[in-house]
Amino acid sequence: MTEFNFNIPTKKDISEAEKRIRGSIVETPVITCDAANDRVEAELFFKCENLQKAGSFKSRGACNNILSLSPEDLKRGVCTHSSGNHAAALARAAFLSKTKAYIVMPDKADKTKVALARKYGAEIFSCDSTLAARETMLEQVKKETGAIEIHPYNNLQTITGQATACKELLKQCNNSLDIVIAPVGGGGLLSGTALSAHYFGENVRVIGAEPEMADDATRSFYAGQLIPSENPQTMADGLRTSLGSYTFPIILNYVYEIFTVSEESIAYAMRFVFDNMKIVIEPSSAVTLAAIFENFSVFAKKKVGVILSGGNIGYGRLYNIFEAFKNGYC
Repeated sequence: MTEFNFNIPTKKDISEAEKRIRGSIVETPVITCDAANDRVEAELFFKCENLQKAGSFKSRGACNNILSLSPEDLKRGVCTHSSGNHAAALARAAFLSKTKAYIVMPDKADKTKVALARKYGAEIFSCDSTLAARETMLEQVKKETGAIEIHPYNNLQTITGQATACKELLKQCNNSLDIVIAPVGGGGLLSGTALSAHYFGENVRVIGAEPEMADDATRSFYAGQLIPSENPQTMADGLRTSLGSYTFPIILNYVYEIFTVSEESIAYAMRFVFDNMKIVIEPSSAVTLAAIFENFSVFAKKKVGVILSGGNIGYGRLYNIFEAFKNGYC
């Protein structure tokens, strides 16, 4: 285990976060699916964060951040850059706390997610899709508004909030899981999941999943050094970001392995969930089940917690993905 140059969230921190956000989120259900179990010869337990407030697990970290601010800081408002789910979650958390949210979003962001952020009263600033453009625009917004930045993943309060999803999952499954698998983009959810599994689980292995077309976490994990993402092209828009200085060391120390999956597998997993579980998940959410399908021997005969991270996708885009998969060119 490598040494940390920061104080990682503790067991107490995660438990306190769970209490802090309890009134602002929902305890999402855990469901099973016989068709999925039969396919991989395992017991899969799906943690449905697609049914979370604002449509994703991001509400946990956003609410934990907002509810940790002082009254004086709340008056300043909050700001961030986000491709979508963190934007919507922070906008909602700000709305609940009667403060303003200023959000930088790439011009190619999913329209459903942009609309959701606006619904909660956020002021949206559009920019190019590059990380440099997003960060430059955010610095300008901070200077003009005086708002406090709430980073979508490389923030200890964010990580602590996201950790509550796995803590809930373990409790809902009577602490009987062998593996928990979560998607990884910037790493807020995966690092939080790994910490909760370490603190509250019993010999639980944590596995990450990400698209082959945005595989910076995998490359970083196995190289032992942070390798930024370059021009990711995956349909899983929530996973196009790179790991951060907080998330990467936690993942390196507490995650067992990371799998990458093809775009075809992502689309197939989305359709499988739609057809067999009767719920809608977005591409970023589908990478976990896709990784299980592509590596079923790793999960066979195991009890596996599967975090479905979000469900913010419009009908038009969902239809287009399903049509592309049907025609074999996702």
